[in-house]
Amino acid sequence: MLLDNQTEQESAAKAEGHTDLFAKCHTDGGYFGKMRVMGDDEYTRPVLPPNPNRHMQFKGKEHIMWSVNNYLGLANHPDVLKVAHDTIDEFGVSSPMGSRMMSGNTDYHLSFERELAEHAEKEASFLFNYGYMGVIGTIQSLVGKDDTVVMDKLDHACIVDGAFQAQALNGAQLRIFKHNNMDNLEQVLKRVNRDRTGGVMIVTEGVYGMTGDLAPLADIAVLARKYDARIFIDDAHGWGTMGPEGKGTAAHFGVQDEIDIYFGTFAKSFASIGGFSASDKAVTDWIAYNARTQVFAKSLPMVYVQTLRKTFELVKAGEDRRTKMWARSNELKNGLKELGFYVGPGESMICSVFVPLGED
Repeated sequence: MLLDNQTEQESAAKAEGHTDLFAKCHTDGGYFGKMRVMGDDEYTRPVLPPNPNRHMQFKGKEHIMWSVNNYLGLANHPDVLKVAHDTIDEFGVSSPMGSRMMSGNTDYHLSFERELAEHAEKEASFLFNYGYMGVIGTIQSLVGKDDTVVMDKLDHACIVDGAFQAQALNGAQLRIFKHNNMDNLEQVLKRVNRDRTGGVMIVTEGVYGMTGDLAPLADIAVLARKYDARIFIDDAHGWGTMGPEGKGTAAHFGVQDEIDIYFGTFAKSFASIGGFSASDKAVTDWIAYNARTQVFAKSLPMVYVQTLRKTFELVKAGEDRRTKMWARSNELKNGLKELGFYVGPGESMICSVFVPLGED
């Protein structure tokens, strides 16, 4: 009956000379469209048990898990679980209620922000409920009319969406440079500066999650100062894993003070959710009051704030964990190379294996 109704609706739409909104849903278009139409559950949306582990069950069989970003092995750490239980006993699972702008601001959130800012070597920081939303909100709040976002071609989708939001909502300009190509970045900055009237934000990742290479942050910093631009680094994969005390990719290169806005997420080495932007206090205050993805969102629940603070302690003191992570990563990379696989540059702990699409 549903199929008959659908066919009738499509026929009626064609007779009226227009296409029904849902027509695309019955095609193999969109992201992974062919997989969706096939009903694939091997490569897209596989059903897995919730607890991450080195071995996980899939379709009744045990498999080695390669794709969980639990870099430091802190998922389900007993000290973190104890804090979670204690926090739920004290505050429940929904506290605080409301957005940070209204009834959802607490001393716990503010204290955590101060701790994060100190670690990031910045004046202040601002918490977001999700890393993805944090990047979007930060870019959207700061890049306005006459301003320009200059982004790496391989930047994550959250950066792309943030740039698109700044473009659509604020009238900002968008420019793209070739991945990690400093000559091309300089060319782009020169063109932008020819008739520039606003500000410029260079947006890059610290560690690129798909390729495993690092952004040349020292070189980017030189160009940013030369062309009067600001730098925003999304260090989702670098924070907690790179640099002393896991301070990130900029600290790894010794240029943390050259980064204008440092963004870290809790979805990787922290094995949780959320993120933060760290910068000068005036900048983080502006973000707090203007980032739509947080102004109009419920505050990060206490169970996450408190468990993240405990995880933060473990991350900062986790040199032994980082040493083990690097040893395992290098062992895997070397082993795969010996087997004949083409493995990425190996600058980070990410082991990227490139598979040719065809014989050519």
